[in-house]
Formats: sequence, C-alpha cells, structure tokens
Amino acid sequence: MRKFTLSLLAIGLLTSCQRGPREVKIAIAEPLTGDIAALGQGLKRAAVLAIEEANASGRFPEFKLRAVEFDDRSDPKEAVNVANRIVSNPDIVAVVGHFNSGCSIPASAVYARAGLPMMNAGSSSPQLTLQQLSSHWTGPRNIFRVNTTDDAQGLFAAEFAAHSLKIKTVAILHDKTAYGQGIADVFQEKFKELGGTVLSFDGVQTGDKDFKALVTRIKPLGPELLYFGGTYTEGGLILRQAREAGLQAPYLTGEISYDPDFLRIAGGAAEGAFVTYLGRPPELLDTAKLFIEKYRLAYPGSEVKAYDHYAYEVTNILLSAMEKVGPDKAKIIDALRTLTYEGVLGTTSFDEKGDTFNKTITLFVVKDGKFVPHE
Repeated sequence: MRKFTLSLLAIGLLTSCQRGPREVKIAIAEPLTGDIAALGQGLKRAAVLAIEEANASGRFPEFKLRAVEFDDRSDPKEAVNVANRIVSNPDIVAVVGHFNSGCSIPASAVYARAGLPMMNAGSSSPQLTLQQLSSHWTGPRNIFRVNTTDDAQGLFAAEFAAHSLKIKTVAILHDKTAYGQGIADVFQEKFKELGGTVLSFDGVQTGDKDFKALVTRIKPLGPELLYFGGTYTEGGLILRQAREAGLQAPYLTGEISYDPDFLRIAGGAAEGAFVTYLGRPPELLDTAKLFIEKYRLAYPGSEVKAYDHYAYEVTNILLSAMEKVGPDKAKIIDALRTLTYEGVLGTTSFDEKGDTFNKTITLFVVKDGKFVPHE
C-alpha cells in the first residue's frame, strides 16, 4: 500500500512538472474585424506585448500569463456576448477592452456583476465611468481608464472653433454612437454657450458610404465649420464628398481620425482638416520612445496606431497591481484605486470614477498629407 501511495505521489509530481506553472488569463476584447479592425488589432498587439514581456521577465514565477482574444466587431450586442463568455471563464482575472464606448458601456455591467477588473484604453464617453457612482450600479467600481474623455475633448474643440477660428456658425454631424453623438452633443452645447449658432445637427448611419444628399442639403446653409463626431470611416467619406460638392468650410473632428486610414479615405480633401486628440500620441511622448522601438521590433511592418500606447500602458498598470496582490480580482480592483504608475504616459493614477487625472488634449492639422501639431 505504501509503495502504491508513493507511486501515485510520484505520478502526481511528474504530471505537475509536465504541466508547468498554472495559467492566469487576461482577456483582450476589441474590434478585431470590421471597419475599425485596424485600431482593434493595434490595441491587441500592444496588450499582448506587455503580457509577453511580463512572462519573459520572470515577474510572476508562480504562474504564466496568457492573453485570450475576443472580437466584439464594434457591435454592442456582440460586446455583451463577449463579456458573458469572458466572465464565465474562472481563469480570466481581468479584461483589457473594449474600444468603442457603445460596446464598453453595456459590457461593463456584465464585468461589474462578476467583479472583474475592466482596463480601458480608448473609450471616451464620460458615462462609462460615471455610471459607477450611480445608486443602480451593481458590483464594485471596477473600470479603470487611461485616456481623456469626450467632455474634455468636446469643450476643447468648441473653444478652439469659437476663439481661435472665430467661427460663428457650424453644421454638426455624428454617427449616432455613444462616442460620436456624445462628443457632438458636448461640442454643440459649449459652442452655443460661447455665442455660436448650430445650423444643423444630423446623424448618419455607420457603414453608409454615400453622403451626397446630406452635404447637398447642408451646403446652402453656408456653415463656417463642419464638425463630425464619429470614426474615420464615415468621417473621411463625408469630408471628401463635401469637398466634391463645393462645401469648403473647415473640418474639425475627434481623435479616432488621428489615423493614416483617415488620410487614405479622405484623400486630398483631408488637407487643412483639424483633429483633436485625447492626450498625446506616442510619437510626441519622450516616455514612449522605448515602447515604439519594442513594438516595431515585435511587429515589423505594423503601424503604431493612435491608441496602442494606451493599451500597452493600461495592461502594464494591471500587471503592476497583480505584482502587489496576485491574481485575485477583488484585490486587483482595490490595488488599482490607490496605485500610482510611472510609464509610457508619465504618471498615472485614478480618481474615484476610475478615470485618469491626465486631461491633456492635443490639436492637429493635416498639412501635406500628414498630421502636424497645431500651435
């Protein structure tokens, strides 16, 4: 009997050695297919880079980290499906995602009920984190975001239009999403407060390609500015078709258009367009130089997208919390609330909502087919 017991013990030890350290999984939920898949793929690559670096460094000798990818397709319903799949896996201790505010907001309720930390790098609707202070919120305040929000960006854009460009009238368009309409609403309210006149406020359908009838209707109104809240896929087409229709008013839009695909879609019509950006892009941050080098080494031939350094940073912030408290979801959330992290974005810490204290906005103008900081 003693020999039999020792044999079982030996088999158990051998099996344990063969399996190696246990896996701790981090979900990455982004739009990996669809119109803005290029942004989602970049976010995924950056998060995976941080995870792979952590494994290689030996920071977590008791377990191995594994990234598990999920595609929400930029669709709110699919984002909820993804969230339910994520929380059903007990090995997943946190999620990096989602990108679109319209996906992040409904998915966040699923993560909150499960007590899963949600690390966000891109969703800019204030509602995402503000909802956690509501009496109806179920679960802990589990959302942590490293980018600035639309309320700051919309205010900045309206003040720039009114004070710097001396604009008096504007036509506002948006893509009816939580992000696009949200930023357009903030811009509209502030622009009116500053004495401006909103001549029109129109929503377009995501995925549409033909906006000729819309720009033809707007042109006789004679707006001094076109403002668009939405992604570069519709925004680039709207701008190009507006110019083709002879509508030459300056164009101002938000940070999703800070991407080479906006320039490709809009073509020559992008010249002179203004783009606000939440924070500062990696190429303008001295603290991001090493990240850019490592990213290009890991992914040769891949462009560093506008949000990639955010995904890398928010993943490393998560890993920093895990280093202190281990892979315990509740303890990670508690640690994140008081954590101060020095990294690619400089110093990051979070307010009571889980938002970063960094509120920087950068303004770009397209010159000679390139984004140039506007002073």
